[in-house]
Amino acid sequence: MLFRQHVLAAIASGDVTLAFRRWTKPTVRAGGTLRTAVGVLAIDAIDEIEEGAITDGDARKAGFADLGALLKELAARREGRCYRIAFHRAGDDPRITLREMSDFGSEERAEIGRKLDDFDRSAGMAWTIPVLTLIAACDGTTATELSAAIGMEKLKLKTGIRKLKELGLTESLAVGYRLSERGRAFLKGAVTHKKADGAEDTIRFSS
Repeated sequence: MLFRQHVLAAIASGDVTLAFRRWTKPTVRAGGTLRTAVGVLAIDAIDEIEEGAITDGDARKAGFADLGALLKELAARREGRCYRIAFHRAGDDPRITLREMSDFGSEERAEIGRKLDDFDRSAGMAWTIPVLTLIAACDGTTATELSAAIGMEKLKLKTGIRKLKELGLTESLAVGYRLSERGRAFLKGAVTHKKADGAEDTIRFSS
């Protein structure tokens, strides 16, 4: 369930606590949560509703100027049934705090490494460290650029980067991605090795 930027700002301030969607099947459930750019939303209730039962007050609580504006948006999608979703902001996205946790213990670093290995095996190619390295080289690197650089289909790559975000290693910008402090700290330890003479060298991946 996506929200426009001005609605997200109103959710953050507590002015918006409702949403109306036309769905063939609800994408959220009562008692569940939804992560957004302004924090985690707790879904309090989801109910099927006739459009004629929606009030002007409901529309304003959903971030619309009036009922007419809400009904116009609902009319843009004809298929499915209309649902009323009630929610409240439950707190910050835990990934934000995770992204700042860059002081690794050896066990934690090893666990992240094991998860990245699992992602690589699942994809049938070693993509995680190359992608982290490319993102580290330039903030705002896009999925299109990364896809071309490592030879992975774009949608598959974007799914993979969401997994990196769950580990607190990357974050999304308005355009493209960048590494978090956690991601940079992990990558520094993951791609640096000792040469035979004891000097440090960094593994680089061609773009």
